[in-house]
Amino acid sequence: MRSRFLTASAVLALAAGLTACGSTPESTTPSADAGPVKLTVWVMRDSFTDGVISRFKSDFEASHQGTTLDIQIQEWDGIGQKVTSALASNDAPDVIEVGNTQVAEYAASGGVKDLTDKVTELGGGDWIPGLAEPGKIDGRQFGIPWYAANRVVIYNKDLFEKAGIATAPKTRDEWIEVTTKLNKGGTQGIYLPGQNWYTLAGFIWDEGGDLAVREGDQWKGALDTPQAIAGIGFYQKLQALGEGPRDSDEAKPPQADVFAKGDVAQLISSPGGATAIEKANPELAGKLGFFPIPGKTADKPGAVFTGGSDLIIPEASKNPDAAYEVVKALAGEKFQLDMAKEMSYVPNKASFAGVLSGSEGAAAMAIGATNGHATPNSPNWAAVEAKNVIKEYMTKVLTGGDPATESAAASQVITDILNTKS
Repeated sequence: MRSRFLTASAVLALAAGLTACGSTPESTTPSADAGPVKLTVWVMRDSFTDGVISRFKSDFEASHQGTTLDIQIQEWDGIGQKVTSALASNDAPDVIEVGNTQVAEYAASGGVKDLTDKVTELGGGDWIPGLAEPGKIDGRQFGIPWYAANRVVIYNKDLFEKAGIATAPKTRDEWIEVTTKLNKGGTQGIYLPGQNWYTLAGFIWDEGGDLAVREGDQWKGALDTPQAIAGIGFYQKLQALGEGPRDSDEAKPPQADVFAKGDVAQLISSPGGATAIEKANPELAGKLGFFPIPGKTADKPGAVFTGGSDLIIPEASKNPDAAYEVVKALAGEKFQLDMAKEMSYVPNKASFAGVLSGSEGAAAMAIGATNGHATPNSPNWAAVEAKNVIKEYMTKVLTGGDPATESAAASQVITDILNTKS
């Protein structure tokens, strides 16, 4: 499962403590007596430009004499099995980039270093929760947050101006009011497909609910809670203010192509979606604006799913101390700021978000990231997504199904999947 949703849309814009690793001194750069060390780092295709990668490699090798980095680009297709096999082997890479919601699945194999004792040193108190939480399994930190992206609202400035709307909405109520005003005269107030479940998840989190919750050593689907039902109720109200299909997601048809026709006022996407829109209709260049998904109150943006990547160190790494130095550098300020400036990704710490202030879309994304969340931290969550449980549930409700009945049925399916033993 490619949980980082940074694929086309965003790129069209991209361990027992460390006692198990050995006590890590302030610097674990190999000494001259230790001989040279070659570290293998797996980075996913399209995560970064060649410039970002080459600058990091040069800087790291210059400051860690005797260490050479072999940065290998991996393809997303089939990566799950490839990582699983590597973690079970005696010849694993030293550092691996993984989708943030994949950490639980990999940690369950027992092949990932526990980096809990390094959280303080890495500044974990400032990590974006939506990236940090998926990397923390049963109170232990296996995945180190690397970078993120999340959804915002992209809007057509001309249509907002024509409707007399001068400022972006700050609350859900204002959002409904503005969207209702826009939804007339041949203009769709918003294009929101019926199966955009990441957006629904945000509305559920805003209500204080969740998709599933852990009770002891068992999981329970939570779509049937009052909070979750309130979340889909708001989704239904917003979705009706446009002509988005109720039985498909944002890829069918591509929502950027729909927006590019010029008669849609808003859509929900990562900021990189604007690039796809402008490619489809160059006349919209310079006419697109961005704002964070509004929350229930003006003092807090709406909750969003934080997609992105974490870094893990395999137990089979032959150089765990040096591998940790790579992770520390990749999660550190110099790389994070360079990466954010070039890629317009949200850096892993809230204190770094100011670097995105020069980009309206990225700045809106960074604001939303402060209320970022992750999917339930179960090794079986990928199976829930693969079976389209939430998508099918949404379509049933949006096409007239009773929310209480449909949510109870969907919750039971989620419960069964999450408690299936592999």
